[in-house]
Amino acid sequence: MIGSQTSSTAVEGIDLGRRKALVEVTAAAGGLALAAAAVPFVANLAPSERAKAAGAPVRVDFSKLAAGEMMTAEWRGQPVWLLRRTGDMVRRLAERRDRLLDPDSSRNQQPEYCRNATRSIRPDVFVAVGICTHLGCVPTFRKDVAPADLGPDWPGGYYCPCHGSRFDFAGRVYRNVPAPLNLVVPPHHYVGTTEVLIGEDEASG
Repeated sequence: MIGSQTSSTAVEGIDLGRRKALVEVTAAAGGLALAAAAVPFVANLAPSERAKAAGAPVRVDFSKLAAGEMMTAEWRGQPVWLLRRTGDMVRRLAERRDRLLDPDSSRNQQPEYCRNATRSIRPDVFVAVGICTHLGCVPTFRKDVAPADLGPDWPGGYYCPCHGSRFDFAGRVYRNVPAPLNLVVPPHHYVGTTEVLIGEDEASG
């Protein structure tokens, strides 16, 4: 009997020890699982690299852009156009002023240093946010003169296919179209002959 009682007590001691160890291991594993689950959640609350960079200036190299061609960059989640205007495109800006709603850029749609005849720092390079000022569509670049779908009076420029708004090669809107304002010219400055920093004025750089 004594031997039997001793054996039973020993077994109970071993069982209690195992239970305690099992509880501790389970608790530790649960804690690790909770921590692992919490990390992605916390990471989701932190701002992404894309979000942090969304408002930062964007440097664009347009050295491979030929005269008469356009490229699109992204700044603050918006398309920004860089048009390398030909001499003929610049010359056409002086024509048909009477058909434009705001030919002298009187409204605040551009930095002061772009409030000029070409709405640009350099006559040969035009920088603009490629979003129609009517309802936010993206106009198409139509440099062709007098195409069948736009009519014989079309001198080239930007055409919004959503509701028919028209802009010239300086982003100035025509009269009698839905868009009420010229295209926006973002702050920018040149950091080289063929590099532009979009989103920052030269004075603040």
